[in-house]
Amino acid sequence: MSAPSIHRSTHRAEASEKLHAHLQRVLVALVDLHVQGKQAHWNVTGRGFRDLHLQLDELVDVAREHSDTVAERLRALQAVPDGRTETVATQTDLSPYPAGLVSVGDTVDTIVERVAQTVEVAREVHDEVDAEDPTSADLLHEIIADLEKQAWMISSENTEA
Repeated sequence: MSAPSIHRSTHRAEASEKLHAHLQRVLVALVDLHVQGKQAHWNVTGRGFRDLHLQLDELVDVAREHSDTVAERLRALQAVPDGRTETVATQTDLSPYPAGLVSVGDTVDTIVERVAQTVEVAREVHDEVDAEDPTSADLLHEIIADLEKQAWMISSENTEA
């Protein structure tokens, strides 16, 4: 039995329902990570505030850029991405971010956990995405590598030498 592949019309590749669903799941996680990163950025407080405040914007930029790449890949595959707030709110795999002010230490732990949850989504869908569309799987590799780097850098805020 051969591996499934994306449907190719005369000049365009088209995602199967499964590929669309997998990439949509990653998109939702990235959009939520972007929003949670901004929430953390606005409401982090305490010693080390400024450094973490700026570092959170770096994470937000990474999540936003990758969400755009995934959405554009979906469109290239003739699928419709859905980043509407109601979609993200009802379909996200990420835990909710706490309301109110959050200390630097708790912000670090919470955001690193949300990054790990986003990476887990990408890892969970990877093999099936790769079997159907290695190009999309390559995007997942970049997302995982960039987010794991962000998690390492942010988690270092809570690490003593």
